[in-house]
Amino acid sequence: MSTSDMSTAYDDLLDRYRRVSNLRQASMFLNWDQQVTMPAGGAPGRAKQLSAISATSHELLVDDDVEAWLDELDGADLDDEQAASVREIRREYERNESVPDELVEQLTAVGSENQQIWQDAKAEDDFESFAPRLEKLRELSVERAGHIDPEKPAYEVLYEDGQPTLPIERMEDLFETLRAEIPPLVDEIRESGSDLATPFDGEYPEADQRALCEAALDFLGYDRDRGRLDSAPHPFMAGNQFDARVTTRYKPDDPMDALTATVHEFGHASYQLGLREDRYAEPMGQPRYSIHESQSRFWENHIGRTKPFWEAFLPTLEEHLDGHDDLTAQAAYEAANRIYPENLIRVEADELTYHMHIILRCEIDRAFVRGDIEAEDIPRIWNEKMDEYLGVVPDTDSEGCLQDIHWTSGFAGFQGYTLGSVVAAQLDAAVREDLDVDGLVREGEFEPIHEWMTEHVHRHGQRYETEELVEVATGEPLTAEYFVDYSREKFETLYGL
Repeated sequence: MSTSDMSTAYDDLLDRYRRVSNLRQASMFLNWDQQVTMPAGGAPGRAKQLSAISATSHELLVDDDVEAWLDELDGADLDDEQAASVREIRREYERNESVPDELVEQLTAVGSENQQIWQDAKAEDDFESFAPRLEKLRELSVERAGHIDPEKPAYEVLYEDGQPTLPIERMEDLFETLRAEIPPLVDEIRESGSDLATPFDGEYPEADQRALCEAALDFLGYDRDRGRLDSAPHPFMAGNQFDARVTTRYKPDDPMDALTATVHEFGHASYQLGLREDRYAEPMGQPRYSIHESQSRFWENHIGRTKPFWEAFLPTLEEHLDGHDDLTAQAAYEAANRIYPENLIRVEADELTYHMHIILRCEIDRAFVRGDIEAEDIPRIWNEKMDEYLGVVPDTDSEGCLQDIHWTSGFAGFQGYTLGSVVAAQLDAAVREDLDVDGLVREGEFEPIHEWMTEHVHRHGQRYETEELVEVATGEPLTAEYFVDYSREKFETLYGL
């Protein structure tokens, strides 16, 4: 192939991919609107809008022209970024080209419809009304997996939607390490008889909590020209390098919950806002989703739950929450890091037991997709696993198997949360080799930390696959050792073990 032919094929391929990406962006913001501002009655129309966009973007992605351009570029002399872009587009094409358009459209419509049904079921503690939707979603998801790769278990195919470059066996190795390390540490904390400060009691007006969360975003350096804060039933971030919006939720008796959720979603936004603007809608300007959770967990846990953060941020908290003029940084730090296995809610879980919440979801997820259990079995099995792993059983399904939004749209996605904590600890160790992180945080100087993350992670987009990106960023292969060491050192000190 001549250089000009190669260039034309590459430019045409990238132009098509940009169109697909922009349709996906539009879909994402319609989804944001559905969760944040859309009236409940808009759900039927929104389902049709989203399914039309997904069908159109699917048709554009699997068009014969895309196959022809990929064939032309096979073996072509491409630079590193071009080769990575073609690799990522080829992966998406190959995963989608055998899936019928009507199935794509149907899955999107079902997922959109499920959001309102789930929200109502959760509010009314009515799992029975949501169970048939789970069965339908499983049926369609397994069918799609069969189109993508009939030789693989459906669950593994679905797992690869979120983790296409990290083999499931590698993920399971990381999980085994955490299974071996976390429960004994939690047991030591339980048996120690020690407890940490609980300075927040009473009720806190939502307006005060919102003002606190807004102040935290400003404190951390959130770009208000490219973002906003709203509330949603389940906190999330939606966006790109030009518009990265965050949401949180407010509990009247726990301002720390909204604050940590806001810092968590800020971490997601910081990744999006750190992507290359000149590569918007291209693979080089899109995040590696297997890394996304590391950014939120880094900012939530390795910055927002540190004592230097509370030494710097405490005056802001006192300004927005009445009755805490005598609160110390140490007490706030302890409150942000209490281990409480009796907690029922994943997004409110402490830094250690959080992963037992993830593990039980992954186990139920896998058994359900395989057909080993039915939807009607999930509440019972959920409660049994909560008792086994955390020693607590929810009184309602709203506090149990209905608490997460994830099963409205798909399966096999929970692993990424634990992966995020593992990668965050490894990144934290690496950035502390280069920067005085505690000193910067204590002074409220976050820009050098943002710059380090942009340089080592964000600017690469999808140039590297997961494990390679971790090694490029930290200089070492992916390992759970940093998370284990960090957890032991932090909580042994806090609890005097």
